[in-house]
Amino acid sequence: MHKAESRTVSPAKGLHGEIVVPGDKSISHRAIMFASLAQGESRIRGLLRGEDCLSTLAAFKSLGIDVVEKADDELIIHGRGLEGLQEPTDVVDCGNSGTTMRLMSGILAAQPFFSVLTGDQYLRKRPMGRVINPLAGMGAKILGRDDNTKAPFAIDGGGLHPTEYHSPIASAQVKSALLLAGMQIEGTTTVYEPHLSRDHSERMLRSFGADLESFSGGVRVTGRVNLQGCDVEVPGDISSAAYFLVAGLIVPDSELLLKNVGVNPTRSGIIDILQQMGGSIELTNQRELSGEPVADLLVKSSHLHGIDIGGSLIPRAIDEFPVVSVAAAYATGVTTIRDAKELRVKETDRIAAMCETLGTLGADIEPREDGMQIVGGKALSGGRVNSFGDHRIAMSMAIAALASVTEIEIKDTACTETSFPGFWNLLTLISKDA
Repeated sequence: MHKAESRTVSPAKGLHGEIVVPGDKSISHRAIMFASLAQGESRIRGLLRGEDCLSTLAAFKSLGIDVVEKADDELIIHGRGLEGLQEPTDVVDCGNSGTTMRLMSGILAAQPFFSVLTGDQYLRKRPMGRVINPLAGMGAKILGRDDNTKAPFAIDGGGLHPTEYHSPIASAQVKSALLLAGMQIEGTTTVYEPHLSRDHSERMLRSFGADLESFSGGVRVTGRVNLQGCDVEVPGDISSAAYFLVAGLIVPDSELLLKNVGVNPTRSGIIDILQQMGGSIELTNQRELSGEPVADLLVKSSHLHGIDIGGSLIPRAIDEFPVVSVAAAYATGVTTIRDAKELRVKETDRIAAMCETLGTLGADIEPREDGMQIVGGKALSGGRVNSFGDHRIAMSMAIAALASVTEIEIKDTACTETSFPGFWNLLTLISKDA
């Protein structure tokens, strides 16, 4: 559990410099998991050592996986294959990480042993039925709180059969959990989605040798194909880059170069949104790293305008909406975010949280059931806000402060360590007067 701490962020006079953001959180989680399920050695470079990914690492160590830590961001994982995991001797603690809990549910549901997953006070409130129910449809035996929808929950693994699942939501975590379960059993498992969710699992599983087929509207996996260890280079996290993209746009006289950022099209909605708002963001040095598209991003101060955001753009930017709402508050005109009900079941209700925090600072912002409406262009006044223990709210409010009239004090900021260790140092570095 974090100690609550507060930080005060002052307005900036211009942001300049080159930034390297930490490794992608989604890719780091999956690299640890898939390397553990593969046969032989995998070397992972650029790993995010945030608390969420460390929860995944600790979980697989508890399942008997040997890990050699070579450097701050490099690991060697000695995989044990699909049948090599060991029954944990204690409850597996997923910390604050929904990705850890949901993806491990799929892995452990197919393993022939007993396990229990739990997490911190925030994770134990988050909905797990969206993964547990379709896994139960494959024959999984999972028993949890609140009618099998909340952690902690116990998994009596094994005895699964393939499925065809039509997901009502575009969720990479649901999709990945079912693919990871299906990958371990005989037959073909198919997952259909209303919109394409992030495809890091599919890209990386193929590089480990899985038999996966993506098609319009879904993906299918054929089980019992042995994965083989391989090297993974983790690009910078676009969700972390998003804060500095918005900062560079809303603070006058700014120019920032963000190096080595993953620009996977299923994740790069934030770039599309900010460019549609009139933001100057240029992709340079475009290349591929371990199957993932990567680029350097050059961002310059811009006059933003409001836009309508919804539909297939939402799952491509779902984690970035707290900082998108900050950009909207500084943009001229009306920004509407719709089709984003998923924001209500993140680390906190991010619709309610951003409306409260930005509203406290003087923004004209109204919640909607599935999003919000923001009438931008009013100066934010500064003041005191709460992060609600949500790392993305805390960092978004820090970015809001850079262009506010007066400083903003943010309560409970230690939570940023879950996804972006070093955020505050980087913020200080680029905020110094040139």
